[in-house]
Amino acid sequence: MTTRGTSESEDEIGVKDKKAILSDGGVFETEDDKLRLKSLPENAFILGIETSCDDTAAAIVTKSGHVVSQAIRSQVSIHEEWGGVVPTLAKEAHQIAIDDVVKECLSKAKVTDIGRQVSAVAVTVGPGLSMCLRVGVRKAQKISGEHGIPIVPVHHMEAHCLVARVKEEEWNANSEEEEEEENGGVAKFPFVALLVSGGHNVLLKVEGVGRYTILGQTLDDAI
Repeated sequence: MTTRGTSESEDEIGVKDKKAILSDGGVFETEDDKLRLKSLPENAFILGIETSCDDTAAAIVTKSGHVVSQAIRSQVSIHEEWGGVVPTLAKEAHQIAIDDVVKECLSKAKVTDIGRQVSAVAVTVGPGLSMCLRVGVRKAQKISGEHGIPIVPVHHMEAHCLVARVKEEEWNANSEEEEEEENGGVAKFPFVALLVSGGHNVLLKVEGVGRYTILGQTLDDAI
């Protein structure tokens, strides 16, 4: 959906403005956090939170890329009469849904003690609608503070790109020990990714995490 009712400068956070949402939401990934995350076992649980636009979503994913559980609340019925996403309505819907979505996700993964069972909380920090992003950021900040786990800031478009490396097979407690020789069917580096997401339409060569070459992109939000 397109965004209605506000200007891009007021309500969208692009790559160059990502630090604004990080500092505003109190999300910082320290060097100690980075070392701690690198040392996690492959079956470590990471809670992901997404509120960048019109879906409130959460998932438990292992460090190695298995999706253990997920929960989502769509806002299509809220925005369809307007012909696009209304940021203020989206923010209110996120605020109403976020606690239940996270609770459902944790319940599906049989997580009863976040501090002991979850190693980190990852959250989308941009690009996206700033007022919506802050709902997820503040939820992540609260979980981090209450349970003493680090926050991982996630770039929205990078997450779309790397979803090609999420493992397709159903997760179980022994999944990390049963990896197939073909790397679980995930895309291997390097690969080409086409991202079609709102005003961010990009063709990329993906050489590794954080290593991307833009091969082409649209000049505006046309597809």
